[in-house]
Amino acid sequence: MSKYRHENSPIYIPGTDIPNNKLGIDEAGLLHEIEANLLKDAYRLFLDELNENTVFDEFYFKSLHRRTFGSLYEWAGEYRTVNMSKAGSRFCLADYLQAESKRIFTGLAGDDYLMQCAEWQKERFAEKLAYYACELVALHPFYELNGRITRLFLDMIAAFNGYEFIDYTEAAASGGQSDNAYIKASIDCVQFADCKAMNAILFKGLVKIPGEENQL
Repeated sequence: MSKYRHENSPIYIPGTDIPNNKLGIDEAGLLHEIEANLLKDAYRLFLDELNENTVFDEFYFKSLHRRTFGSLYEWAGEYRTVNMSKAGSRFCLADYLQAESKRIFTGLAGDDYLMQCAEWQKERFAEKLAYYACELVALHPFYELNGRITRLFLDMIAAFNGYEFIDYTEAAASGGQSDNAYIKASIDCVQFADCKAMNAILFKGLVKIPGEENQL
């Protein structure tokens, strides 16, 4: 199920890469299907909840993970305590994860949690959004489901500012498929601290709702 490499991770069914779950499921395909349905429900829920009091802080970020997947996983919403890597990319070391998360969300607070971007030019908004996307990709704070929660987080910020959910279907790099382009952009973020590819993907994927202004 996962191509992650963990150091002494406590979350998996012994001898497998399938996470322990509250439903006792040991079949990867079924677990993926349940996760997808939970995420679909979460999009509706969190979009409905967006209002002028929403704050895109660390608590909110963690709550997205916990409330989306808490019915399935005990560890939902909890930051990992083990080191993690994938395809040669090592994410933030567990010993520094809390401090790095605080740094990222302190920076986001300094940018008013990107809650005042409705009137920005799309180029500026995409660049700023890409910066925090790359920071969160490199942080990779949860045991599993980091990418989906990071994209949910970005989509809620986009929606708050009058945009559709970000469209990742169009390839942002020359050649290849959009999924491959996003993976490559994520690798650039982790290995090289380079946000250019992610910026291109988000710029192409951001579409303002016609006539929509931030009325939250």
